[in-house]
Amino acid sequence: MMGMFQGRLHIWFPPVFGLFIVNRFIGSPLLDDVIGILAMPMLVIAFMGAAGLFRILGGVFTVTGAGMFLYSGLPISELPGMMIATMPLLSFLTVLPWMNSVVRSGRFDRRINDLTKVNASHLGTMYTRSSFSTYLLAMFINLSALSLSQDVLRSSLKHFRKRLRDSFISRVTLRAFTLALLWSPMEIMVAITVDTTGVSYLAFLPWLFLASVSLLVIDWFWNWLLFRRIPNEKHTDDEMKPIVINWRVTAWKMMQLVVALGVFLTAVVTIGNVFSLNFILSVTLVILPFSFGWALIMGRFRSFIHIGWGTWKHRTNHLQNFVVLFLSLALFSESLNETPFLAFLQMPFEAASETPLLILLLVQFTYLALSMIGVHPIATIAILGEILQPLFAVINPLSIGMVLIMGALATATVGTYGVTVTMTAMNTMQNPYRITLRNMPFALLCGSMGTLIGFLLL
Repeated sequence: MMGMFQGRLHIWFPPVFGLFIVNRFIGSPLLDDVIGILAMPMLVIAFMGAAGLFRILGGVFTVTGAGMFLYSGLPISELPGMMIATMPLLSFLTVLPWMNSVVRSGRFDRRINDLTKVNASHLGTMYTRSSFSTYLLAMFINLSALSLSQDVLRSSLKHFRKRLRDSFISRVTLRAFTLALLWSPMEIMVAITVDTTGVSYLAFLPWLFLASVSLLVIDWFWNWLLFRRIPNEKHTDDEMKPIVINWRVTAWKMMQLVVALGVFLTAVVTIGNVFSLNFILSVTLVILPFSFGWALIMGRFRSFIHIGWGTWKHRTNHLQNFVVLFLSLALFSESLNETPFLAFLQMPFEAASETPLLILLLVQFTYLALSMIGVHPIATIAILGEILQPLFAVINPLSIGMVLIMGALATATVGTYGVTVTMTAMNTMQNPYRITLRNMPFALLCGSMGTLIGFLLL
């Protein structure tokens, strides 16, 4: 019975998300209750197909949230309304694969990854090229960029010792991936922070972009020095043949991506202002028409539909982990707001309100510590968002937001049980703890730069 549901989540779940979005314009309390009631069996179905770690997290949040709901003494009729608090995030994740698909249908991924394949005299040069191509792709195709770049590098570096190859790949791909997402409007941690703090994405953008580029240059320089002594030697006649790419075509593809991103951001801001929508909903509403329109302009609509349908169906049928996490978090956070326990959690932060730097450091290292035991940054920010809410009146929310974003994304390079580190460990067949140790200095630097910028913005 459950097997039937697990393979057809693309049929059962999207109508609920669609109904939720429609009701943002209608504003019917009755429809909100209906959506909340539908969310309950969704949670059960998703729980059966979720990974073990997400089952544990979801179980803890659900049981704790239910306990706090009972403790609060609220009538049972309030429960459905609590279950929809995180529906915007699930709606966002459901449409995101279409943006991935339009980039793939336009063959941007192939052209940009050609940069990695071009012959380099030493690994220092290869590092900067690989980092740049991964960075550019990750802004649009997210996790797919990580897998794609790692596959290309595994092939390009197959003649090197495994230990060196593993070190190179786990550094360059994870770091570039993290830095690209720091300012991407399609990154869920950025979207959550914008809505949590109430600060415009455009206010965050210049600081996040500055941090991203600064860290990228630092990483390039450091690893160019580290790897420049290792020549990029080939061992067969075939491999000695120079790889030629059409630089004009590649540059044109890059320019198209930059222009597309500018148009996308303009559309998101315009839709948000016209309809007074939060950032997550604005991005969600823009992705589909933007992707379809871009595919039509490129003349790749048939390819886009073919790739997009398959990608969307696969991703939606494997959305169980996030459905469990977000729906259980909705119950937990909404119930927490109705109990005195929230005030107890806020006390240490309020006590430190006269020392803002201490609060920023607490946020940064809370992310890092919890990621080491498998707690997803989304779960962390959901809790921190509630705890820090009163401090937004006395501390610049832009400062706190910088640390919320950069502290969260820094864990993508070191979270031993996280998706990115686990995927890299599987792709390269190396111990995930080695990846964590190797990238820890970078994660500390990334989080600390967020704290520094946040402190300067106070």
